Amino acid sequence: MASKFSDVVDVISAGDAAVAELARKRLDNLTKPRGSLGALEECAWRYLASRGDFDAEIAEKAILTFAGDHGVAEEGVSAFPQEVTAQMVLNFVSGGAAVNVLARKAGAKAYVIDMGVAADIPEIEAGDGGAELSRRPVARGTANIAKGPAMSAEQTVEALEAGIDAAETAIDAGATLIGVGDMGIANTTPSAALYCAFLKLSPREAVGRGTGVDDAGLERKIRVVAKALDVNQAAVDSGDPLEIMSALGGFEIAGICGAVLGAAARRIPVVIDGFIAGAAAVAAVRFNPNVMDHCFFSHLSAEAGHVKAMESLGVKPLLDLGMRLGEGTGAALAMGIVESGLAILREMATFDDAGVSGEKDGAGKP
Repeated sequence: MASKFSDVVDVISAGDAAVAELARKRLDNLTKPRGSLGALEECAWRYLASRGDFDAEIAEKAILTFAGDHGVAEEGVSAFPQEVTAQMVLNFVSGGAAVNVLARKAGAKAYVIDMGVAADIPEIEAGDGGAELSRRPVARGTANIAKGPAMSAEQTVEALEAGIDAAETAIDAGATLIGVGDMGIANTTPSAALYCAFLKLSPREAVGRGTGVDDAGLERKIRVVAKALDVNQAAVDSGDPLEIMSALGGFEIAGICGAVLGAAARRIPVVIDGFIAGAAAVAAVRFNPNVMDHCFFSHLSAEAGHVKAMESLGVKPLLDLGMRLGEGTGAALAMGIVESGLAILREMATFDDAGVSGEKDGAGKP
């Protein structure tokens, strides 16, 4: 049966190769050695190729932070209690979290979406620079992945479609660059399990310290991820991204995945945050490989498995700052890099404009 989710997946197309080539030609004719601005140049042509329009500009920016709780928290895989998820949602709305600070610096509107927080979130008005709260809870936290599937297929589709809706809301409000991030105590555990399932990593390769668990806690997380993969082996073996997300994911992870898909379907580039958002992006790429043409990976998380995950995707994140907070903080920082790359293409003089001699014929060529 057709659904909004399946319709969105089906319409995602690749980046526009003709626009990319036109952008690269302009970049090559700017007053610099070819390729000397590295990732800034790639950001420029990839942004325009995603938009499918050489004249596209970054009008408004938005950060979407998806929040949800996880049944696997009962396995003792986090250094923080589960009630912190709801408390941090209130902090986002009040404007006091790291993502609020960095979103303000990036000139991005902040949104937080309750996808399934276990505790009650009282009514609260957004503070100065606070995030706009949307309530789309699927349930009060997922089931424990160490004992069975995290979600039913129906719940997963509901979460995916809530993410699509969140992206569309931001886009309809004018956003032409979207960042995605997460909040959810214990969510590095299901994210590591997703990396294992999608990228064939071992639990020891994928699992990191998350909120800062000690050595014993790290070993416990590795055992829990191994158990989750074992009890959900049929879903893992299926290779079906919907089955894998249902078995091992989370409401906020599926929400991020949906936002990435929804933005890509509208040809709006998405800046992926770190470890958790990266797992959601991997799932989105499994639903439709064209998604990669619309994603910027913001930073290399300090989580152990993120290096291997990015290598598996053939991706080099824009930043490496030793961060592991989540929330969309890395995405907010990297937005400025994407914006700077586009400014280089638009505002830097060409050799002809500046009256500067270009490369000699054949110079620099192999």
